[in-house]
Amino acid sequence: MNVTEMKVLILHGPNLNLTGFREPDIYGKKPLEEIDADIKTAAKGLNVEVRILQSNSEGILIDTIQEHRRWADAIVINPGALTHYSIALRDALASVRLPVVEVHLSNVHSREEFRHHSVISPITVGQVVGFGGYGYQLALNALLNLRKEVV
Repeated sequence: MNVTEMKVLILHGPNLNLTGFREPDIYGKKPLEEIDADIKTAAKGLNVEVRILQSNSEGILIDTIQEHRRWADAIVINPGALTHYSIALRDALASVRLPVVEVHLSNVHSREEFRHHSVISPITVGQVVGFGGYGYQLALNALLNLRKEVV
């Protein structure tokens, strides 16, 4: 029997449900359902339990963060456009006092100027950008390594 190393809440923000269809030259051709399947496969191999949610609603994302504060050991989030302006989302992430990794499918730092600023990143342990859906797997590995360094 495998022991769960960690429980991680994975959140996809607005418009990520259209991944694979929306601007595939920027966000990739892999649909979100396949990215989620890849996350689950990687998590199983790492003995990490994941719960995954995509929502276009800021309120649902905030409610989910609060509801999972006692279940999760960490949060991986791609806030989408909320990255740049949602103080409410930032405050929810900070309030649960869990390690947070911010993920973006594209390299936001090589795109439009407004995408360079994140109100989320100052409260995270790290940011993974530009690796498409694989960024979530990188985030899981980083969280496990961080946990081992702290323990």
